[in-house]
Amino acid sequence: MLWELIATICAGLAGAGIALFIRKLSFKKAPKWLVPTLAGLGMITFQIQSEYTWYSHQASLLPEGVVVVKTVEEEAPWRPWSMFYPQTTRFIAADIKNAAQNHVNQDVYLVDLYFFERRLAAKRVTQVIHCAAGARANFTDQLHVPNGTQLNNDDWVPLADSDPLLEAVCDHRAS
Repeated sequence: MLWELIATICAGLAGAGIALFIRKLSFKKAPKWLVPTLAGLGMITFQIQSEYTWYSHQASLLPEGVVVVKTVEEEAPWRPWSMFYPQTTRFIAADIKNAAQNHVNQDVYLVDLYFFERRLAAKRVTQVIHCAAGARANFTDQLHVPNGTQLNNDDWVPLADSDPLLEAVCDHRAS
């Protein structure tokens, strides 16, 4: 975040420099208010560009085998441009390459999910995915992994057949 602040200040200085150059070329006939206006415009433009390229930049840094399974786009009234083009502020990625298959039930996988949010550190949560039952559960020592597809406790959360996490993990096992 420190580097983003420094880059924002540099964008403001660049905008002010352009305005000062315009004033020099016009023999100081251009209005004085042009300097702070272009400085502010430069900083705002940089911040907007930074917000919209954050997701694509973070996703490009993910290692091979880690796939994005969900994105969250948000609109905010204090960012009026997001009303026309929502901004991706959070996403979830699953480490499919290192998903571990259960030895007791071959339809069950242990997978790490990574939660990314703009300006926050990534968080890792381990989940258990049951492909045959179409469900997920938090990984704990008390979690009961069934031999079949009967999920007999409240630890398991059913997932839709088209859930991206279920598709990513279960399609990976077929390949």
